[in-house]
Amino acid sequence: MTLALGDWLVIAGYFVLAAGIGLAFARRGGRSLSDYFIAGRSLPWWLAGTSMVATTFAADTPLAVTELVAQHGISGNWLWWNMVMSGILTVFFYARLWRRAEVLTDAEFAEIRYAGRPATFLRGFRAVYLALPINLIIIGWVNLAMVKILGVVLGVDPWVALGILFVVTAFYAAISGLWGVVVTDLVQFAIAIVGSVTLAFFAVNAVGGMDGLRTGLAVHFGSSEAALSFVPAVGSAWMPVITFVTYLGVQWWAAWYPGAEPGGGGYVAQRIFSARTERDGVLATLWFNVAHYAIRPWPWILVALCTLVLYPGLEDPATGYVHAVVDLLPTPLTGLLIASFAAAYMSTISTQLNWGASYLVNDLYLRFLDPNASERRRVAVSRGTTVLLFLLSAVVTANLTSIEGAWRILLAMGAGTGLVYILRWYWWRINAWSEISAMVASLVISLVLQRWFGLDSSDPVGFAHLMLLTVALSTVIWVAATYLSRPVPEETLIAFYHRVRPGGPGWRHVATAAGYGPEPMSGGALNWTNWVAGVVAVYATLFGTGRIIFGDVASGVGFLLVAVLAFGWIARSLSEPEIPLSGAPTPPEPIIQPQRSHG
Repeated sequence: MTLALGDWLVIAGYFVLAAGIGLAFARRGGRSLSDYFIAGRSLPWWLAGTSMVATTFAADTPLAVTELVAQHGISGNWLWWNMVMSGILTVFFYARLWRRAEVLTDAEFAEIRYAGRPATFLRGFRAVYLALPINLIIIGWVNLAMVKILGVVLGVDPWVALGILFVVTAFYAAISGLWGVVVTDLVQFAIAIVGSVTLAFFAVNAVGGMDGLRTGLAVHFGSSEAALSFVPAVGSAWMPVITFVTYLGVQWWAAWYPGAEPGGGGYVAQRIFSARTERDGVLATLWFNVAHYAIRPWPWILVALCTLVLYPGLEDPATGYVHAVVDLLPTPLTGLLIASFAAAYMSTISTQLNWGASYLVNDLYLRFLDPNASERRRVAVSRGTTVLLFLLSAVVTANLTSIEGAWRILLAMGAGTGLVYILRWYWWRINAWSEISAMVASLVISLVLQRWFGLDSSDPVGFAHLMLLTVALSTVIWVAATYLSRPVPEETLIAFYHRVRPGGPGWRHVATAAGYGPEPMSGGALNWTNWVAGVVAVYATLFGTGRIIFGDVASGVGFLLVAVLAFGWIARSLSEPEIPLSGAPTPPEPIIQPQRSHG
């Protein structure tokens, strides 16, 4: 298509704004390694949480939702909506602990929780694994999706346009660190949301309003109810009972993948590290889960439904979203939507570059090569590493034709590891060999089941059997490895307990040895009620908003009232005073380390 001058001005204005933010925060982000990678641990909850939301909003996300809706209607989104329970678990059980740990990366956690060579190996391995294969494949996937978008909406070579996007993103990510990333995320998220809501408005009008949409969907799905149902028809070909049970009963806690790690981790944990207080970390993660699951998807879902009516014969239904941008919007709104795609793309890529560099610098360079580097040198190496990742990801993207096989390997490695990541905070007996054996077992078992036993992860029943068997067998292996290997030395466990104070029955003897006596879990029984309330609040907000959008106002208001009550319970419980962590323990003198801070 050919863009008008007004469209180009909007797009150019966005790029100037993004580059300007990077320059404005260059000095602040370059003051120290902490400022560069975790914003000096000073982010308010709303900024940290919005940055999480923006990061998980890539350019290809609306296209992925469009494809799910085209195949299965609104209920197709249960493929990722089931992860609400894992996200809310992070909010109330792990956000406080991650902030308390005061690490710079989640890989660093290995050497404060465990001890010896296994811990050192685990830290280095996870740093390389997350920074290079996982990170570069994610960047390559997002780049290829953006090329598909640019090939439709712009009248220029899409690879040239991608190069410009990529260079601007790497520029502000490299010079300003996380400060520039999160502030730009805030602007980018606002632009992306305004753009998606605008497109939804024009798309609904183009199909004749909600009545026209229902009529058109009845032709595609057989009935509008089949398309608009929020709950999948359990027992259907794409959602057999065993698959639905696996989604809701196993996958959310057993499987690891980037952005939805059981127990937190990745760039979600990075934003928690960056929060100014524990409370800010909790609220940031709660806001992320509400916005990510309950609010943000609805404009995409509306456009996806409309494209099924407007473009019924598309070979690739996902591209219907892009065609709607090209066909339905006037100048300069077309420019705004293209800028919103660019914003979604850049928010994800900037985080991937900064997050990946944090592992290579903190967990490899400073840990093994130059631990005594000056602050100035640390920042310089961090900027250089960000640029290096940019160059490596460009090479990967240029040579990437299909990543389906690579993604299956990455998902296989995490299929049975979730329980270890959940329990390592609340059970002293977990050690480095627990994590190592879980990762290896999950990868090997999943690949064997797929290659030699014919379990196909793309088949719903095959996926369920693959997940259940991988989780069961890998759990047996890592539990056995835990008991067959030596426990973490008591002095390491006591130091960790002083630092984090997780509490609970799994730490009773360590808490006693540390001089605190038996302590309840951090947050106490309210963690469980808050988790239930959080899950109810997110799903009630999701369904209530959708009901109102589709005209069922009474039902929608009912759902939203339930959400208000659930949020009210959470607000009330969060206002309760927390267990103080600054009080000195009262153990025998040889066990106490009075020079350590317990904060």
